[in-house]
Amino acid sequence: MKGKIHSIDTFSTLDGPGIRTVIFMQGCALRCKYCHNPDTWAVESPDARDYEVKELMEVILKNRPYYEASGGGVTFSGGEPLLQHHFIKEIFKLCRQEKISTAYDSSLYISSQVVLDLIPFTDLVLADIKQINNEKSQLLTGAGNVLNLKNIRILNENKVRIWIRYVILPSWTDAYEDLEKTALFIRDLPQVERVDLLPYHSLGSHKWKLLDLEYQLHEVEPPSSNYLQELAQLFSSLSQRPVYLA
Repeated sequence: MKGKIHSIDTFSTLDGPGIRTVIFMQGCALRCKYCHNPDTWAVESPDARDYEVKELMEVILKNRPYYEASGGGVTFSGGEPLLQHHFIKEIFKLCRQEKISTAYDSSLYISSQVVLDLIPFTDLVLADIKQINNEKSQLLTGAGNVLNLKNIRILNENKVRIWIRYVILPSWTDAYEDLEKTALFIRDLPQVERVDLLPYHSLGSHKWKLLDLEYQLHEVEPPSSNYLQELAQLFSSLSQRPVYLA
């Protein structure tokens, strides 16, 4: 079995607790307007590399001392990592044998059976909520959010630890009614430990040009730090969860 991998970060502190090896998988079905990695969309890409399970485990095991010292582990990201869930499952099984913490960062716009299949081997899910409003989700990502929210509930019901990630994209995701509805949704999920508010940025817009894609957010300014602080306080109050700014 092989996995198509876009890139690997062997020393991340931003993708779960502790120091982590982050594997960015190739392929994504969404087309988020603010995506900073559109080069991960296509399943087949000259920039991706095929890894066998054994080969990737050798990369992962090299950093075991860092995991043990920091409470870290392995995180799969993307793209959409769950498009290659069979490969991830095999890696997670081996990580469990090696007592290495497992996590994935996903939009969860995926079959619920995939989520259920990975639950026995998953310690943490970094769950993206793109938009709580189904119609706005369609406009923002190209897909409605029914599966996204359903799968977060499934993870909660199965007592998987969850960190929520939410991008603040002015005029697209920061309306009060959307923030309120998202926060109240989270408040009812006891497995959600924290919320990370991520500010929109346009640092990946040059990739769109290189791929001959139309970037539609040139006029959107990134949110200010003061505005983000205000939203974080509001979100924390409504969700009753700690909120962090990335």
